[in-house]
Order: sequence, then C-alpha cells, then structure tokens
Amino acid sequence: MTKLTKAEEEVMLILWDLREATVRDVIDKLEEPDTPYTTVSTVIRVLEKKGFVSHRAIGNTYLYAPAVDKDDYVRNSLSGMLNKYFEGSFTNLASFFATENDISMRDLRQMMDEVKDDLKEDRKQERQERREERKEND
Repeated sequence: MTKLTKAEEEVMLILWDLREATVRDVIDKLEEPDTPYTTVSTVIRVLEKKGFVSHRAIGNTYLYAPAVDKDDYVRNSLSGMLNKYFEGSFTNLASFFATENDISMRDLRQMMDEVKDDLKEDRKQERQERREERKEND
C-alpha cells in the first residue's frame, strides 16, 4: 500500500470521518481553512489516482468517499514503521513509547491485559467462524 504524504493523510482522515464529502466539506474541516480550493481538489485527485478515494457525480458536484478502509491503512502503516524502525519487534516499539512517554509499569500491564483480552476474543470469534463454516459444509 502506498504511503501518503502529510497533506494526503489529513484529507483522508477527514474523508474517513465524514464518509463522503465535497471539496468544500473537506476545506471546512481542515485545520487551516484558508487552504485554496484548488489545492484541496488537487490532493483529492491525487488520492483518487492512488486508489484511496472514489467519487460520484451529483449534478455538477463530485462527492468523494474513501476507497481504502482506515483500519487497513493504519495496519499497513504501523507494520511498515514496525519493520523499518523497530526491527519488526513489537517489544522494541512498546519499549520506545514507554520510555519516550514515561509510561508507568501499571499502564504497561493494563495495555498488555487489554491486548490479551482482545486476542482471546479474536480467537474465540475465529473458532466460532470455523464451527459455522464446518456446519455449512456438512
């Protein structure tokens, strides 16, 4: 998946939030609302060429929508960052953030417990899906 520029990410965050928007809608949500219409329009067209945005016409107005799921982009970006900067080690990543942000041991334990709970829930859901799939195949 292509890495987005800062401006492209800013526009995508707005589109993911709004789900569908005109160029004017995006401008209204930008941190710098004085950004020229043509600049935002160009960024959106670039995003469309990269496959991140789609559009539909309503009269002579285009409504733009994300063509890439936010979670997929985040997952891909974090995976790239993990591999590029932390040798693929989540432990190195967590250690870096804990050190840089002065996270307490209590907070680290709480994060680990939440991850464990999420993993348990994911495994439970996967088992349930496999059971349902077997029932369908029988």
